[in-house]
Amino acid sequence: HNPWADPPESCDVYEDQKAGRYDNSRAVPNRNGRTDVEGCCWWGRGVIQTTGVCHYGKLNYYLGKHAADDGRDSRYPNIDFCKDPGIICSSKQHKELKWIAGMFYWIESLQTYNERGWNYMDELHKFVDGGMSDHSFINAVSGVVNRLCHDPPCASGPVDGAEERADNFKKVLTMLT
Repeated sequence: HNPWADPPESCDVYEDQKAGRYDNSRAVPNRNGRTDVEGCCWWGRGVIQTTGVCHYGKLNYYLGKHAADDGRDSRYPNIDFCKDPGIICSSKQHKELKWIAGMFYWIESLQTYNERGWNYMDELHKFVDGGMSDHSFINAVSGVVNRLCHDPPCASGPVDGAEERADNFKKVLTMLT
């Protein structure tokens, strides 16, 4: 929530919103049953656009101040990602944060994705074993990252920038192979 921004930002439905809708009427547990995810709500930052209550809360819980406050090991014990989400991109001391946040999301949310018969790790193996030529894999991954489903268009809408994502992936793959 950033009411002093111009225009003001808040965790609510806003004009021209491209992803999902917010229902702030009740706490919704994450897959671990937790509803105490720091109470933070912010828009995307970093290489994979860390967004929302759960992602910032998880960063704080596992890597930030919350971990340190609980007496657990913390890579960034003095950083409260919920109070200062901009630190992901603005830290002079920890310039790696934008990549750490992206990798944390990739490992925690994407690599564990297993919905309706589509398992990320299995599909990755098929993609690689198949010579990395079936680009439906990148479309599915883009759907998971952007809309939380592997078979867009998803209930929340089409993948934002799907064609550009696929083109960028092909460019990078060509450069690496």
